[in-house]
Amino acid sequence: MKHWLALARISGVGSRTFLKILSTHTPEAIFNESNQALRALGLKESIINALQKPAWNLVEQDLRWLELENNHLICYSNPEYPPQLKQIFDPPPLIFVRGNPKLLTTAQIAIVGSRNPSLLGKQTAFEFAYNLALQGFSISSGLALGIDAEGHKGALQATGNTIAVAGTGLDRVYPATHKALATEIVNKGVIISEFFPGTNAMAGNFPRRNRIISGLCQGLLVVEAAKKSGSLITARMALEQNREVFAIPGAINQPLARGCNALIREGAKLVETTADILQELGQYNQQHSFETPIKAHSELDLAQQKLLNLILFSPTSVDTLVEATGYSVDVISSMLLLLELQGYLSAAPGGGYLRTK
Repeated sequence: MKHWLALARISGVGSRTFLKILSTHTPEAIFNESNQALRALGLKESIINALQKPAWNLVEQDLRWLELENNHLICYSNPEYPPQLKQIFDPPPLIFVRGNPKLLTTAQIAIVGSRNPSLLGKQTAFEFAYNLALQGFSISSGLALGIDAEGHKGALQATGNTIAVAGTGLDRVYPATHKALATEIVNKGVIISEFFPGTNAMAGNFPRRNRIISGLCQGLLVVEAAKKSGSLITARMALEQNREVFAIPGAINQPLARGCNALIREGAKLVETTADILQELGQYNQQHSFETPIKAHSELDLAQQKLLNLILFSPTSVDTLVEATGYSVDVISSMLLLLELQGYLSAAPGGGYLRTK
């Protein structure tokens, strides 16, 4: 294992170069080759020189990190390496893991979108994740603010599996506000990264992270995205990797709908319910019934349904509902009471209401 770490730490040895070396040598063997043999492989002089003096001190740090509870390393040759990830153009030679590595080979739907979504967008991501997790899919995303976080939370709420792909080393959490969420994912799911422990968040890390999110999944769902966003880049990576891409449509005058609408024009599948995704993936069973994120409940009128769609599975304040709907406090309070009596929501400790179904 130490030779895998040492080789990956050499500047200039990216995914493609590492895999090229693996086609003829084991990592241990490459360190014992002559300079002439290394040149015959087409390696740069800087890499050849670095192979003579590996950063063993840094490798020792990596090995100490791996000794900690719940920490793992999956090498490209390991049987636990996810086969779907080997299909992409530049799979990571090493995957650092915190949590349950077996989840990486499960059927996955990735959910991505805006870091600043609307209230409805957050709810939609949460409920799609919740329902897909109930159907047996693992939900993967990037642990970012907004839609990513709601995807992870929805899967956890359903007692399902969730996979977070980080753009940093796994000894830190980005954004820092997601430390509690990251801890829950480690305990109930898995967080992975191709970046060594100690790696900080840098702009260039996130496109690399995104190719892993799309590479791991069977299908990728974009909930809300501006016309120029990282989520669209991830979706296009998914298309290049021959994955199914799904998008939630939106009103033409909504900035966060423009990215999804553009994807649909480019060939992404328009989805309105979980069933749309399951049917596309050949997983839908007509005998199963389940709630869908934006399907109306027939016993509710339009105003009640509109209000219910704004209430999350985490506490939502009355002030938020007043601002989002334009209704008065009295009207909101009356509607909340009716929804509570019908079992759709419950009062939260400290104020506010949360969705129960």
